[in-house]
Amino acid sequence: MEKFEKLTGIAAPLPLINVDTDMIIPKQFLKTIKRSGLGKNLFDEMRYDDDGNEIPDFVLNKPQYRDAEILVAGDNFGCGSSREHAPWAIKDFGIRCVIAPSFADIFFNNCFKNGILPIALPQEQVDILMKDAEKGANARMIVDLENQTVTTSDGEVIAFEVDQFKKHCLLEGLDDIGLTMEKAPAIDAFEAKASAERPWV
Repeated sequence: MEKFEKLTGIAAPLPLINVDTDMIIPKQFLKTIKRSGLGKNLFDEMRYDDDGNEIPDFVLNKPQYRDAEILVAGDNFGCGSSREHAPWAIKDFGIRCVIAPSFADIFFNNCFKNGILPIALPQEQVDILMKDAEKGANARMIVDLENQTVTTSDGEVIAFEVDQFKKHCLLEGLDDIGLTMEKAPAIDAFEAKASAERPWV
């Protein structure tokens, strides 16, 4: 998993509440078990019309937000079903950080396991970041995980809280498999000992 340390990027404003996982990645795209290739279908029903043409007014279709790496959204982001395809699609599009007043628990935890930093902030602070994001491509935010701060394009610094274990995993690029592999020497030693003591197993 890619490490997350400090991100400087364009933030896209999505001032919608209750954005559920079916809005993030509709059910017809859940047939794959690959983590790549879903970015083109992120927010599919809001990005494209029935003929597959882009809807110009949707934020990620606007030229200034096509390369957004940060998403500033409304309350209860990621609610609905627990599909892991939702963070896969967000990450594959290129978004590494989602900022909102609150998140659905399963989506929130899935983000960390897929190299995405979800930041929950009070509504008044999200409003500040939403307004900054509305400035477009010239307004770049800085998300500093080590120091737990978000800096607006105007230099305003907002601190955020994050679970220290989840922070460690993102900083080191460790998903569940990576965490297990950190214990590989201990696992190998246990298996060697068990094999010697119980060769019939």
